[in-house]
Amino acid sequence: MNPLFLKLGWKTLLRDLRAGELRLLMVAVTLAVAALTAVGFFADRLNGGLERDALQLLGGDAVVRSDAPTPPAFIAKAASLGLKAVSTVTFPTMGRATDQDGGASKLVAFKGVPEGYPLRGSLKVASSQSAADAGASTREVPAPGTAWADASLLDALGLRLGQTLLLGDASFRLTRIIVQEPDRGAGFLSFSPRVMINQADVAATGLIQPASRVNYRFAVAGNAAAVKAYVKWATAEIGSSADATDAASGARRLSGVRLESLESGSPEMRQTLDRAEKFLNLVALLAALLSAVAVAIVARGFAARHLDDCAMLRVLGQPQRTIALAYAFEFVLAGLAASALGVALGFAVHYVFVLLLAGLVESSLPAATWWPVAFGMGMGLTLLLAFGLPPVLQLAQVPPLRVIRRDVGNLKPASLAVLLVGVTGFAVLLLAASSDLKLGLIAVGGFAGAVLVFAAASYAAVRLLRASVNEDVAPRWLVLATRQLSARPAYAVVQTSALAVGLLALMLLVLLRTDLISSWRNATPADAPNRFVINVQPEQGQAFQQALRAGGVTRFDWFPMIRGRLVAINGKPVTPDAFTEDRAKRLVDREFNLSTSEQAPDYNQIVAGRWTPGEKGAVSVEEGLAKTLGLKLGDSLRFDIGGQQNDARITSLRKVDWSSMRVNFFVMYPVASLPDVPVSYISAFRAPTPPPTVDGQPRPPSFDNNLVRAFPNITNVDMTSTLAQVQRVLDQVIRAVEFLFGFTLAAGLVVLFAAITATREERAKEFAIMRAVGARSSLLRQVQRAELAGVGLLAGFLASVVSLAVGWSLARYVFDFNWTGSWTVPLLGSLSGAALALAAGWWGLRS
Repeated sequence: MNPLFLKLGWKTLLRDLRAGELRLLMVAVTLAVAALTAVGFFADRLNGGLERDALQLLGGDAVVRSDAPTPPAFIAKAASLGLKAVSTVTFPTMGRATDQDGGASKLVAFKGVPEGYPLRGSLKVASSQSAADAGASTREVPAPGTAWADASLLDALGLRLGQTLLLGDASFRLTRIIVQEPDRGAGFLSFSPRVMINQADVAATGLIQPASRVNYRFAVAGNAAAVKAYVKWATAEIGSSADATDAASGARRLSGVRLESLESGSPEMRQTLDRAEKFLNLVALLAALLSAVAVAIVARGFAARHLDDCAMLRVLGQPQRTIALAYAFEFVLAGLAASALGVALGFAVHYVFVLLLAGLVESSLPAATWWPVAFGMGMGLTLLLAFGLPPVLQLAQVPPLRVIRRDVGNLKPASLAVLLVGVTGFAVLLLAASSDLKLGLIAVGGFAGAVLVFAAASYAAVRLLRASVNEDVAPRWLVLATRQLSARPAYAVVQTSALAVGLLALMLLVLLRTDLISSWRNATPADAPNRFVINVQPEQGQAFQQALRAGGVTRFDWFPMIRGRLVAINGKPVTPDAFTEDRAKRLVDREFNLSTSEQAPDYNQIVAGRWTPGEKGAVSVEEGLAKTLGLKLGDSLRFDIGGQQNDARITSLRKVDWSSMRVNFFVMYPVASLPDVPVSYISAFRAPTPPPTVDGQPRPPSFDNNLVRAFPNITNVDMTSTLAQVQRVLDQVIRAVEFLFGFTLAAGLVVLFAAITATREERAKEFAIMRAVGARSSLLRQVQRAELAGVGLLAGFLASVVSLAVGWSLARYVFDFNWTGSWTVPLLGSLSGAALALAAGWWGLRS
């Protein structure tokens, strides 16, 4: 192969770099790669950290849960694989203060732990009530005869550290306050105050009886290969034995045995972080899409400025192949340099994400892999070669005749095949970068469709403008501006479309920052309920609500709660074996929390059917439950409620936001009450701010303490720490998204500048001709401003309309929000487009 193209390509690269020809091109590629790799590096390290920290939330690498003592085979298998193991027991029971200390009682979540607990993560405890909000990590467990407890239990019972807590037949001295427990879980039992004692003391309490509801957890940890082998064996053992029955008793073997691994460690936090990653990916995608437009525009301008150079090379005898290879070599080198710079910048920027999102994982993140580097380099080269190289390759086809005839050899539109291959490759990479198919399809497909809409609307607008301006009465500057646009409709369409794409991305960013993020905040507002109270008896209802109002609580949720087991669907008995999905098996194998209300909760959305107040024999079902169990409108459900059979037909489906911290139910009857069924009440409210504490003095009675003393049978669930964690995550993610906005904003400005200056040479020639025939500078400035303002106004209007559609699609199908754009967006978008176009035009065309 003739190496002449290498020498020629290297020389043209150095010359174009010195002349600034490639500057804007490389800036666009660098911004796109930096945005994508910054998110890529952070997501890569975050996923590794989440996998590691999820093990801490489990308390081990894998956990076998069972309703009876762990089967010996599971213990023996762990020992044979050399795994560390600990067994813990948990169950609900009553904790009591001694008569001398008031004799108060409280439902507690009892836990017995051995030495070596936990295998992953660590406990945080405090040695004084004044330091209960801080705590220190420990590898110890309660000593025999002592107990550790949540601060809320001491507050409810009026106890202090050093005093005695009665559990069953045994008494324990309270020595530590539990601040953080790694494997606590998320059930209602886990929301009860925790009491932890040494495993050796469990038998002395006498609390475990044949009918006791005890949860046994057998956690293992060790070598990754050994854990994987254990999980595989345990899964097969549970699956092969689940349907087998004991010949003597007829009972299913291994009933109630479940295996927990990484995915079940913290699904709520995983969901929150997945949503955060979608936000970051979306902003990075916008930066990449904008950069693609900028590269396409700048590359075409680059090729147009090199037409004469290539014509001279052809005159000097250079073949087309050499010229094509030389420019391809130049662009590959430029792409490699810009991509490498973008990867380096992205790696540096991802540390800002780590700082802004500190605390989402408990300790330092693991090192990143090489995948973001390879992806960033591939994205940069694809971006440059797919959108930048096609017009440049046309330079090899410039005829030598152009040296004396400047009207020949002009650039032509790239072939459909070349564009299709490039766009397809770039779209595939963007879909891979999105990590979510719907997000990628909406973003990429939305922008592709928007380009077609912008082109068609721009062409129609140019034709309409030419026909609507009366040259006899219109101002001279408007006539000339109209002629400028209509004389080159193709340039007007390209310029308006490119400008509209840039504005579309910028407007989506604004909508993301305001409406979408506000919707996310509103899903769990700062004043959301932080207390859930259950087991309120019907005869206590009026007094309980009066107590809430007397304590300053004016807004609260109040619903009856009915326990019922689903026993039949459309007349057919329901059993766990009828379902293949694990979640469906678990749902039908336990009782549901049902409720009644004539009016649908205002924070639930009816997505199918109708909620008819007072309709008997009807139920409303949460849409997620309906999907899991294969339910649809019109299906008949039969519940066993306290021994009574209740049949009802599904008349509506509801969308429930389980992160809203409000009272929600899977199934609700649209009536005020159900006759002759056992019922208790549940309430959710925001508790009044507790009075400040003074070191060395006992805490004054709090609102919660007074409520429990007045209604000792209730279970008061404190969600303050959970709500604070959710709000903290939201604040951190929003700051990270705002930071990444800077990259996309820069890419948007590059597009605006490139779109405005793309016709710089043509404008210079036309303005020179008008100056030659007597046009003054003031008139030319008016013409230029009118043209830029008109293009910006149209581009802003088109971009704002499309941004509403794309924003709604993202909110509805990706982020799962209810969102409606404001009617002012098209107006503000049009004005913003005109202002930005004028600013970019002044900077790029002021000469």
